[in-house]
Amino acid sequence: MLGYLLRRLLLIPPTLFGILLLNFLIIQAAPGGPIEQILAQSQGIGGQSMTQMDNSSEVSDAGGGTSRGRQGMDERLIAELNQQFGFDRPAYERFFSMVGDYLTFDLGESFFRGRSVTQLIWDKLPVSISLGLWSTLLIYFISIPLGISKALRHGSRFDVWTSSLIIVGYAIPGFLFAILLIVLFAGGSYWDIFPLRGLTSDNFDQLSTWGQIKDYVWHITLPVLATTIAGFATLTMLTKNSFLDEIHKQYVLTARAKGASERRILYGHVFRNAMLIIIAGMPTALVSIFFTGSLLIEVIFSLDGLGLLGFEAVIQRDYPVIFGTLYFFTLVGLLLKLISDITYMLIDPRIDFTSREN
Repeated sequence: MLGYLLRRLLLIPPTLFGILLLNFLIIQAAPGGPIEQILAQSQGIGGQSMTQMDNSSEVSDAGGGTSRGRQGMDERLIAELNQQFGFDRPAYERFFSMVGDYLTFDLGESFFRGRSVTQLIWDKLPVSISLGLWSTLLIYFISIPLGISKALRHGSRFDVWTSSLIIVGYAIPGFLFAILLIVLFAGGSYWDIFPLRGLTSDNFDQLSTWGQIKDYVWHITLPVLATTIAGFATLTMLTKNSFLDEIHKQYVLTARAKGASERRILYGHVFRNAMLIIIAGMPTALVSIFFTGSLLIEVIFSLDGLGLLGFEAVIQRDYPVIFGTLYFFTLVGLLLKLISDITYMLIDPRIDFTSREN
């Protein structure tokens, strides 16, 4: 086990390197760049792509290619911007410099926000953790008991009716369900029960401890429900199918023949084996819910989290934020996958990681 964990830890650096390199090459090939954004804004064009502007002269971009800016732009200003952002250096030199900084967890400075990427991530992290943590707990607390009940009552009216509800939940995207919740409960067209924006009220710091808890729950309810609807359907069916597969295996029939109780069979044998596939998908579910799956939910409810930060960085071509958040997401995902393997062994000590590697 120790040797397996050591090999997995040693694989993390080359995996991170490969992911960063691939995305760096994609960014270099993509049109546009931060200098183009600055030039466009300085000319009152907003975020319009500089490639769409006529009567222009060529400007060096981050990828080493050319893009177009209006005639009359000061070449010295362009040269200063290239030097400020480091685009006067070759792409390979910038990449290895970035990787070297990442080894010391120096994620650089944002081009447009005037703050370090590390500080930006830490500032946005509580919002994403709040949304992701409660959504994940709610999804698992609903899906696992519901999936087990559906497996034990397979083919019954309960199974049919809950399957119908699950299909409806699966068919409705999370962001669409969020809009529906706003229309129904946030003053859209019917009841004005929950707030529409933010994670806390403006007077949050002036409230008592109990008041702050109520205010926080009041604000987080609709975003959590919107995120939950997108995840519980898949996990419920996965749990049901996993338990159905285990219930019909020979060792269950043998345990029943020996007189073991149904509760003992379910929680002493079936549960341990059936939960393995669910645990295997937990890291992916956590990363998706915490970082990527909550993007549209954060936008709709004006929650300033990591998903919104990454989206805005891509739009603005804020490369340090793009690669810094990518590095952070990937590292967290790899560590969660490692934790998943450790949990495998804790649930079922019969799993031999060493023999699985051979």
